[in-house]
Amino acid sequence: MMNQPAANTGAEATPTTPAANLDFVASLRSAAPYVHAHVGKVFVVCFGGEIAEDAGFESFLYDLGLLHSLGAKLVLVHGARPQIDARLKAQNLQPQYVGNVRVTDLAALDCVKSAVGSLRMEIEARLSTSLASTPLGGARLKTASGNWVTARPVGVRHGVDHQHTGEVRKVDVATIREVLKQERIALLSPIGYSPTGEIFNLRAEDVATAVATALSADKLIFMCNRDPSEWRLADESGDVGQFSLAEARRLLSDEASPLAEEDRPYVEAAIVAGRGGVQRVHLVHQDMDGALLRELYTRDGVGLLFYAGDSYETIREASIDDVGGILQLIQPMEKAGVLVPRSREQLELEIGNFVVMVRDGLVIACAALFPFIEAKMGELACVATHPAYRGGGRAATLLTRIEQNARRSGLTRLFSLTTHTPHWFIERGFARTTIEELPVRRQQIYNYQRNSLVLVKAL
Repeated sequence: MMNQPAANTGAEATPTTPAANLDFVASLRSAAPYVHAHVGKVFVVCFGGEIAEDAGFESFLYDLGLLHSLGAKLVLVHGARPQIDARLKAQNLQPQYVGNVRVTDLAALDCVKSAVGSLRMEIEARLSTSLASTPLGGARLKTASGNWVTARPVGVRHGVDHQHTGEVRKVDVATIREVLKQERIALLSPIGYSPTGEIFNLRAEDVATAVATALSADKLIFMCNRDPSEWRLADESGDVGQFSLAEARRLLSDEASPLAEEDRPYVEAAIVAGRGGVQRVHLVHQDMDGALLRELYTRDGVGLLFYAGDSYETIREASIDDVGGILQLIQPMEKAGVLVPRSREQLELEIGNFVVMVRDGLVIACAALFPFIEAKMGELACVATHPAYRGGGRAATLLTRIEQNARRSGLTRLFSLTTHTPHWFIERGFARTTIEELPVRRQQIYNYQRNSLVLVKAL
C-alpha cells in the first residue's frame, strides 16, 4: 500500500528529499499534542480589513479552514476599516475619527453597510472553496452569520456626537453555541442592531472581546498589523513571549512602558477578556505566512500571549501523570552519562520525590529530593532542563524549591553527586567534600565506577 502512486488531486506534486520528509514527520509529531489539546475548544479569531487586502489573505483563510478541520470551534470576527475608508473616498467624503473611534454619520453608515456586506460575502466565498487543487479540497466548510450582537449608541464623547457608532450591549450566546454545535464556523461582522431596528458601526476588537467573554472562549486571537514580537516587551522574568494579566495592567499604567499607543487597545482587550473568563489572549502578526498555525501548534509560538490564572509556566510537585514527561527530559542526559539511568518503574516509585516545572503542559525541567532523615540530609538529584529552555535560571529556581522542601522536612544539609557540572553547584553555595560526609545508607550504594564528585550545602 505504501508504494502505490498518489491520487491525482489536480495539483502538481513537488519532489521531496529524505531530509524534508524527516522534517515533516518531526513537525507533525511536535504539533500532535496541540492538535489533541485544541479539539472541541472555542477560538475567537479577530482580524482587520487590512488583512483582506493583503496577498496572503487567501492563505490565511485556508489556515482558518485547517483549524476548523483539526477540530477547533471557530468564531471569526472581521473588521472593515480600510474598505469603509475606500468607499468614503470614492464619494469624496472624509473619514472622521475621534481617537481610534470612527464617527459614523448617515453617509458613512451607507459606506459601512456596503463595505461590511461585501467583505463578509468574500470571506464566505473563500471559505466555501473546496476544489481539490486548494488546501480546502473536499473540506466543505459551512459558515453562519446573523444578528447576534445587540448594540447601543456610543453617544457624545469628547464633545462629539458619534451618531451611528455603537458599542456592544449584548451577545446572543445561545445561537452562536448552537452554530458551533452544528460544526459550522460562526462569522460576525462589526455591526450591531438595537431593539428599535437601528444599525450601528462597531469596532471589530470590541465585538471579538465581548463574544469571547460571553462564550467563555478558550482563546481570543487578534491578528495585528504590527509584529507583537517587535514590541520589545518583557515580563519580570525576562520572558518576551507571555504575560500575566497583572503584568498587562502594569504595561498600561507604567509611564516608561515601551507599549506603543496603537498597541494599547489589544492589551486592554486582553485584560477585559481575561477578567471575563477567557484563559488566553494571543496577539499574532498577520503578515507572517502561517503565523496563526505557528502560534497555536508550536511550543513557543510566534506572537504574544496574555494569560489568566497564576502562571503559564508553573512549578509544582510531580504526579504520576508526569512520569512520561520526566522520562523524555532525562533520557538524553542519561545516555550522555550526565544522569544515572532510571527505569519507568523506578521513576513511578520515586515520583513523590520530584518537583517539575511545566510550561503549557510540557515538563521542561525537573529535580528530585531524596531525604535521609536520620542524618538530617537530603540528596538533590536528577536536575534536568529541556534544551530549549536552558540558560533562563530554571534549574536555580527548582533548587530553591527543593531547599524549601528540605527545610520543611527538618533537613539541615543538602548534597549532590555530579560528574559533569560541579561548578554549577559550587556557584550556588555547595562545597566539595568526601564520600565519608554522606549518610551511611548513601555511602553503601555509592557507584565507584562513576566516581562522582560529592558536594554539600548547609541549609
